[in-house]
Amino acid sequence: MARFNRQEFRLDAPKGLRTNFVPRLGGDGSRDRFGRFTEWIARAMGTPWFLAGLTLFCILWLTYNVTVPMAWRFDSAANGFTALTLILSLQASYAAPLILLAQNRQDDRDRVQIVQDRQRAERNLNDTEYLAREVVALRLAMKDMATKDFIRAELRSLLAELDEQAMDRDKTDEPAE
Repeated sequence: MARFNRQEFRLDAPKGLRTNFVPRLGGDGSRDRFGRFTEWIARAMGTPWFLAGLTLFCILWLTYNVTVPMAWRFDSAANGFTALTLILSLQASYAAPLILLAQNRQDDRDRVQIVQDRQRAERNLNDTEYLAREVVALRLAMKDMATKDFIRAELRSLLAELDEQAMDRDKTDEPAE
């Protein structure tokens, strides 16, 4: 039985999109795991829950380091909460590149989607032009086609001609007196 390759059957990325620059070392992981991780981080950091959680974390940190006895404090206000500043700076320094990586992946997906949309629009335009030509051809064929009124008029004129010819024959067949 053939082994199922997840990369070929992903539904969340357009077909043919490759954004993995680092070759896979292990055989059991997905080739795009890091990219999906960066998108997850970027998605999580852009939520109100993340902002509320970060605010709560900072409030708890500051409250703890101000209210507990000096021996239990691990970050002091006298030094400007150096550890908290370091943690927030570290978080920001990792968040920015991860968000940019996720944005680059989205740009790649958008670029592929634009190409696919352009191809679809081109096919639709070609189909529309073909159908328009067919409609014009049908209209021209319908103009050349005899209508009921035209056929009736032609039959009436033929009937009138036949009546005339019959009357002319009757006149020539009459004996002269």
